[in-house]
Parts: sequence; C-alpha cells; structure tokens
Amino acid sequence: MTKRQAVVISVLAITAIFLGLLVSRRLWFRLDLTKNKAYTISKVSRDLYAEIPDEVRVTYYLSDKLRAVHPMPGEIEDLLREYAAYSRGKIRLYVKDPAKTQLAEQVERLGIQPQQIQTVEQDQASVATVYTGLTIEYLDKVETLPVVFSLDTLEYDLTSRIRAMIRGTERQLGVIVGDGFRQWNEDYAYLNQALVRAGYRIRLISPGDEIPGTLPALFVLGGSEDLDDWALYRIDRYIQEGGKVLFAPEGVYVDTLNGSLEARELKDRGLLEMLASYGVTVRPELVLDKTALTLQYQTRTASGAIQLRITPYPHWIGVLPESGNPEHPVSARFGGLDLFWPSPLELHAPRGVEGAELFSSTGEAWLMRGDFSTDPNVPYLFERDAAETRGRKVLGASLSGVFPSWFRGADKPVREGSEETLPDMPAEAKPARVLVIGDTDFATGIITMTRGQHNLDFLLQAADWLGNDDDIIGIRNRESQTGRLDRIIDPAKKAQAMRLAQIVNVVFVPLLVIAAGLFFAWRRRARARAAESRTARE
Repeated sequence: MTKRQAVVISVLAITAIFLGLLVSRRLWFRLDLTKNKAYTISKVSRDLYAEIPDEVRVTYYLSDKLRAVHPMPGEIEDLLREYAAYSRGKIRLYVKDPAKTQLAEQVERLGIQPQQIQTVEQDQASVATVYTGLTIEYLDKVETLPVVFSLDTLEYDLTSRIRAMIRGTERQLGVIVGDGFRQWNEDYAYLNQALVRAGYRIRLISPGDEIPGTLPALFVLGGSEDLDDWALYRIDRYIQEGGKVLFAPEGVYVDTLNGSLEARELKDRGLLEMLASYGVTVRPELVLDKTALTLQYQTRTASGAIQLRITPYPHWIGVLPESGNPEHPVSARFGGLDLFWPSPLELHAPRGVEGAELFSSTGEAWLMRGDFSTDPNVPYLFERDAAETRGRKVLGASLSGVFPSWFRGADKPVREGSEETLPDMPAEAKPARVLVIGDTDFATGIITMTRGQHNLDFLLQAADWLGNDDDIIGIRNRESQTGRLDRIIDPAKKAQAMRLAQIVNVVFVPLLVIAAGLFFAWRRRARARAAESRTARE
C-alpha cells in the first residue's frame, strides 16, 4: 500500500465515522424488554412530524452537577434525542446548563424550578442548586415542564402539549363538585395537581351554572343527594349537545367527615335515575372483595389506652390490573384502582347507545345490602350477605352514542326566587360519551392512605378519552409496571403456585446444581486422562 493510498483510506475512515455519528442521531435501535414498552417511542409520537407545520424547539435545562451524580438525566436526554430524531427535523432539541450559560434567572422566570441536592467532593459535603426542566416553543407559544426527573409521563407530556400548541387548542376540563360538603381545592387537591401537571386547565363549574357546549370534557364528582333538577338539566343538555362526562356517584353514603364510618342508603335527588336512563344503574349496595386494602385506624383498649390497628378491610377494594377491559381505550393499559366503599353497576344500554365494562371485582367479591356494617372492629358482620351474592361485580362502565334526554317530555325546572329560564334542549341530540364509576372517594385525598397513584393515572386517561385524544392515552404512563404481589386471590390457585415455587426451589434448582457439578467433574477427569494418555504416547 502506498503512502497516498494510506492517507486516502484514513480520510475516508474518519469521514465515515463522522457521518456515522451524525446519522446515529437520527437512526435509533433499542431492544425494550419491559412489559409495557417503557423505553419505546410510540407510533403517535413517531408520526407527530406529519402534524407539525413549523419547527418546534425543545430545550432541556440540565445542570451538569446533577448529570454527574445521577443516571436519570442521561436517560431523559436519551429519550428526548430519540423523540427529536423521529421528527424528521421538525423538532429541535437543545440541552443547556443554566449555570454555564448564565440563564438561571431567565430559566426561573419561565417557571423551571431549582432543586437542591447534597453533593460530596473531596470528602466535603455541600448543597448544590440544580435544574432539570424543559420548555417547548412553537411560534410565539411556550409550554414549561418545571421539573423533569422521570420517564414515566415524559413522552405523554411532550406529545400532548405539542399537539395542543400546533392545533391552537387548550386542554381544558370542566369539574362539578356535586357534594356540598366537599371542596375542589381541599378534597380533590391531588387530582387537581395531577391534571394541571398533565397540561389541563381546570374550569370549576358550580352546580346549576351553564356548561359551555365547547367544553371538551366534564367531571361530575358525587352529587347524588345535592344535585337538583336545575343542575341535572344543565348536565343533560350538555350531553345532548355531544358532551363527554365522567360521573363518580355513590350508591351508599359513608360518613368520613366525622370518622364514624356509619353507612346509609343515599337519598337520590335524580342523578342516579338520570344515569339509569342513560344505561347504567348504580345499585344502593356495597361491594366487598378478597382483594382488600389495608386500613389503619385507632381504637381504645379495655384499659382506655389508644391502640393503632392495621387490618385488611374488604370495603376497600384493590382492583387488579387483569380485571380491566383490554378492549377499551381507557382500560387497555389498566394498572389497577383503589376503590373505597364502591357500589356495583348494572349495564342496560338503550337503543343507540353502546355500553362496555371498564373494570370489575374478582369472582370472590360479594355484596352488602340494607343494614350496612362498615365498622372495622366487627369484621364478622362483613360476610353477612356473602353466600347469596358472591361473584364478579361491575365497578366501572362506559357508554357511547346518542343518549335519550332525561328531561324529554317534561317541563323545564325552575328555581325558586330566580327569574332565569333554562335554554331549550337541542332539536337533535349528538353522539356523546359517558363514564360511570360507582365511587366518589377514589378521586379524593383518601388515596394517600393506600398510595393510590394509579387512581390519578386512570382519571387522566379518562379525561384524555373523553376529550377525544384516543391515540395518546396509552402513552401517558411509561413506568415499567411490576404488578401487585397479591394478584392471586383464589386459594387453590395460590396454593398451587406456592407448591410449584417450592418444587422449583427445593428440588429442581439443587438437582441442577448437582448435575452441573458432576458434569464439570467428569469433564476435568476426562481432560486429565486425555493428558495422561498423550504423555504416555510421547
């Protein structure tokens, strides 16, 4: 090889390596073995470039100090680069350290929140201020994710916000708190925070106020005893105009305000009857199940001392992931739910309406009827009606289609002391969507007692589906799920699984170790004999 040829080959090799590095930022391959493909960009995000007419700028503000001490920022940056690579140049990614670029004040004005971490350098501990947040810019619009330190919802946050920005729409959700004793900012504070983080603007609507027909979706939380005909007319009219509503009513009232847990049948003012006309009956009963969550409460001993007790409480149901309907978009990637004193549902969709179950109890569930016993100190009363009511119960349902009006043929409601007149129902009803969950408490702050983050995940997916973003609800939660440890409820199946585990660990694993030892011993002896034979021949 001549010197000239060596130089040419070297230049070509360097050029090939350089071009390969450039191409590698656009061509990605990743083997994802997680159950729900937590590290794979979904099809809706890969195809988002077709919806983007002008360039979108994504800036990841990341402190090098944080990158140096934790692996998560690197994983986030990898996902962002992969996300941008699929956009075919429509999304540009920039990674900046606010401290190095003198952008700390500007970054904080954008809403990115500084975080403090403890670092150790040369045996000296110190506290450092770091940033890990991002901004999305499109034309003159800017969206901010104040803190990004997880892959769980990152793709969802990007795709949902970019889509809303390029469409010029706002992710808006109406909320009616139907129970007079509850407050949105107090009882539903965790749900409010989750919705805001997901990019929703919450519009609180007082019961009876006008519901704009342009509102994408509406949550009606509780209200069986408080929503009057005037308020129900507004909701019914919104549905007739093609509205999408999630109802979370209760069939049985349980006193959680005073801590007595006394239960009684609700005095329905019309909400439950209206839902029945739509195709879902909320039964005035309680569902109990073997998938009981744990209740922690205080009680007094015979001596008067306060004792903390922790006990399985079958009124609190841990709905298992496999109990969800995989065919429905809202429950296709169902991660389970924590329900508190839920009521069973009965589906009987009228003509023009399609009904579907969302999730249910296990086959080991049963009902409590009439004289309700909810005191955890008297568990022997819990299975009073179990023998005749045991079986799977529907706990969540979906309805889609053209709904009959609950007020069809009836006079418009009037309000005493008010001259306001309700508007007429639309001449022709439009297709609408309705979700019904037989429990109100599952959306309140009580979820902190069971760490029911999956309740918020479900409610966010419901909001997406009601708002017609069917294709992105499956990417909202990218967490690599491990499932519940207590998912086997049937005693016979649980015993069978335990026997299998014992046989594998006590019999097969030791036998495998013994067999491997014998094999390696035989192979060493065979090699020794072969070596001795060669030596003898020589």
